[in-house]
Amino acid sequence: MKTFTSGIYLLLAIIVLGCKGNSIETAEIKGHRIAVDEKVKANAEIEEFIQPFKEHLNNTLDSTLAYNPRAMVKSDGDLNTAIGNLMADVVMEQAGPVFKSRTGNEIDMVLLNHGGIRSSLNKENISARSAYALMPFENEIVVAELSGEKIKEMLTYLEQAKTAHPVSGIQIEMDQDYKVIGAKINGEEIDEDKTYFVATSDYLQQGGDNMSFFKDPITLNKVDYKLRNAIIDYFKKVDTLKVDKDNRFIRK
Repeated sequence: MKTFTSGIYLLLAIIVLGCKGNSIETAEIKGHRIAVDEKVKANAEIEEFIQPFKEHLNNTLDSTLAYNPRAMVKSDGDLNTAIGNLMADVVMEQAGPVFKSRTGNEIDMVLLNHGGIRSSLNKENISARSAYALMPFENEIVVAELSGEKIKEMLTYLEQAKTAHPVSGIQIEMDQDYKVIGAKINGEEIDEDKTYFVATSDYLQQGGDNMSFFKDPITLNKVDYKLRNAIIDYFKKVDTLKVDKDNRFIRK
């Protein structure tokens, strides 16, 4: 035991003595920006290595999944656009069965945001790459249970937004001043004493686009389904896309 203790003391003495006389200096770190542009030469060995993966990825992204019979852009309507209706209906159709299998409940309506539509769809064959262009973000579908009072707050938000936010399952009529003059969910008047299951993106549920009515819902259910993946799965199962504008969200 004494030998062990003496050894420790000796080690400490060596460390202390070794540190005497040594000055501590602050290291100086310098950096500079390296531009990544056409002047940077590709590494031929790396290019050769990744080429098979690149070809496989491009073939996967560019393979035809469905056909779009008419070009769709998000600016083709005041409050109602074909591409917005398509996206909202995709969420309803793809997320609905998952939500019901987990909770036993039906999704009552869908609300997305106009700004979330990041691309148009040309009149042509549609691929997975089209879906990535349409929805490049990693947004997940969630279902928030909202009170009828919160739904009324949502309608007030839409009055002020005066924007073609994609909806499904709800019918909204506005006058020329964008004042809501009628709104029904599943064909019935909105009841403030009821609750409604509203599918949206996790971004919006967290208050994105100032949609504060989604915060603090009665319940919040994750579907574990990316919005983009829902779009791709929908493309895979249909032959031709629906490109209709209807009366789900209109101004009279």
